[in-house]
Amino acid sequence: MPRYEYRCRACGDTFEVNRPMAEASEAALCPRGHDDTVKLLSTVAVTGGRSGGAAPMAGGGGGCCGGACGCGG
Repeated sequence: MPRYEYRCRACGDTFEVNRPMAEASEAALCPRGHDDTVKLLSTVAVTGGRSGGAAPMAGGGGGCCGGACGCGG
């Protein structure tokens, strides 16, 4: 189930709520009971299985001269 992060405008606390995506835009109640909250934008970190940067791309992408068009490049 996705986890969404919210900030309470009344007390300034930041908190998380687990809820289905269908309920993502619904208001969330602050743990201290305040109802003036705003959903924060979250970042997603995607990492490869190795350290040292991005994983190499597989060859033969298919654009012209990528090997699939037959132009000989």
